[in-house]
Amino acid sequence: MGVSIKGIEGLTPEMIAKEVANGGRFRMFDYTISIIVMSFRRSSDVYFIKHDETHWKRSAPYTALSFFLGWWGIPWGLIYTPMSLYTNLSGGRDVTQEIIRFNADRHVSPEELATLERTGQ
Repeated sequence: MGVSIKGIEGLTPEMIAKEVANGGRFRMFDYTISIIVMSFRRSSDVYFIKHDETHWKRSAPYTALSFFLGWWGIPWGLIYTPMSLYTNLSGGRDVTQEIIRFNADRHVSPEELATLERTGQ
């Protein structure tokens, strides 16, 4: 499958659908790492944030990584780091519709989707 989704362990496809209907979201977080003249801006795996959870626990490691290691590249570290921090502090990138559309386009049944996501394929 190519996409690793964290936070769906132990959830059935029906439970995931109910969570999404109640406000649960699939989110990605950005991080920036710089080494003097090189800066790298990357994205995390996809995280499933349940409707009654906040993003802080999932975004904190990526925010801290960017805050401490992102600034040091000239000039891109100074550009990418605030972008990563803003994305993470505002809840990450919501990729719920993309995940739903991707799985619908592949004509994957909910049961097959749950199996693929749990095995990391």
